[in-house]
Amino acid sequence: MQRSPEANADWGDLTKRRNPTPAAVLVPLVVRADQASVLLTKRTDHLHHHPGQISFPGGRVEKADASSIDTALRETEEEIGLHRHHVELLGALPDYLTGTGFRVTPVVGLVTPPFELTLDAFEVAEAFEVPLAHFLDPANHQEHSIVHEGRVRRFHAMPYHGYFIWGATAGIIMSLYRLLREE
Repeated sequence: MQRSPEANADWGDLTKRRNPTPAAVLVPLVVRADQASVLLTKRTDHLHHHPGQISFPGGRVEKADASSIDTALRETEEEIGLHRHHVELLGALPDYLTGTGFRVTPVVGLVTPPFELTLDAFEVAEAFEVPLAHFLDPANHQEHSIVHEGRVRRFHAMPYHGYFIWGATAGIIMSLYRLLREE
């Protein structure tokens, strides 16, 4: 999997106004006997950044991290207890710039059951899987908009059984969708 230009250039001037904080997430593709799925988390409601939102496990790059891959795997271990030996790395998607000032590197990996998760109750309210086929079906892709700092900003959303998957998470999924559609 090769990296291409940034996935969300439409945020344009918003992301150029500040020096984005480096971060990384794991995009865990779970290989189940009947279908592949994407493992997601719901963040707790009290967190400062993105409370209650659906996300991938991940976070800020720390000085001790050797790479974005190391960050994604470390954060996954910390947040949901999925050890790195359960993850077969495939590569990275294009960096994703968030409107909140993060430059996120999405690291894609295959996860083969069995595995057990141990959620960090401070950060993660829930972990759940969504069939990959849901995200690969264009009928499930939505585009929404908000007014931010006087400008209309558009973002992707992919609701699933009561979960509103949007923003950076949906943008990263769209990047994966575009990549898989090309192959």
